[in-house]
Amino acid sequence: MAPRRLHLVDGTYELYRAHFSARPAHRDAEGRDVKATVGLASSLLALLQASDEQVTHIAVAFDNPIRSFRNALFAGYKSDEGVPPELHAQFDPAEDAVRALGVTVWSMSEHEADDALATAAARFSSKVDQVRIYSPDKDLGQCVRGQTVVQVDRRNEKVLDEDTVRALRGVAPRSIPDLLALTGDVADGIPGLTGFGEKSASALVGRYGRLEEIPPEASAWDVKVRGAERLAATLAEHREDALLYRRLATLVTDVPLKEDLGALEYRGVPREEFLAWCDRMRVTSMRERPQRWRER
Repeated sequence: MAPRRLHLVDGTYELYRAHFSARPAHRDAEGRDVKATVGLASSLLALLQASDEQVTHIAVAFDNPIRSFRNALFAGYKSDEGVPPELHAQFDPAEDAVRALGVTVWSMSEHEADDALATAAARFSSKVDQVRIYSPDKDLGQCVRGQTVVQVDRRNEKVLDEDTVRALRGVAPRSIPDLLALTGDVADGIPGLTGFGEKSASALVGRYGRLEEIPPEASAWDVKVRGAERLAATLAEHREDALLYRRLATLVTDVPLKEDLGALEYRGVPREEFLAWCDRMRVTSMRERPQRWRER
């Protein structure tokens, strides 16, 4: 029996990647810029048909808008501000493109796309042979479990299982939020604490696991950290900030997703819907690309 694999895709990341790629400009039947949307659909179709991926179940999550409950907790958290208008205008069309491929879409507003991916990984990991989270975002490393839940960085062709996360980050997956609380995460607008770099933060978090377990006095640290006295003083002074940053970096695993695993089964591309989408997008090269059409 073929293995059951659940692919969880960060649609917002893929949309951004397509927008800033070297793909040629493309406009739909109404003259609107849809380069990113078409690029996303093409990339997703390639994933669905990749023989080495063996997609059996799949869902794509989007931040739409790029705001969540975290913005109320911290003013500097990531938002729609600064998103190129021509890209922002494709948030809804991108979701339509994914649906035209016969794939479930999770459009997040109160929560983030990463929360949806984390929830699905936690909910369905025991029901499939492997969950593959398609995103390079550091915070998603906290979802990795052995080789059952892995993170895939398509651009750099890397697969991160639990051992790889430990080797790369210097901490266990469950400690990723504590690590990011100290180092910060530029992609999400988390500043971290001044003076903490990846080496010092991973040494401390790798040894103690949680912020609360790090001794307040540097003299009690049993790992060597450069500038220990200064870092201990910074952590003591800004402990509440660090705890807030950890909360921002901690993904929610109980988002109310309505679909069960059966609803995420990939059954092929719905021919009528997909060809209509190709017409609206003025895409001819993709019309014959699907290798599996959905049976009604």
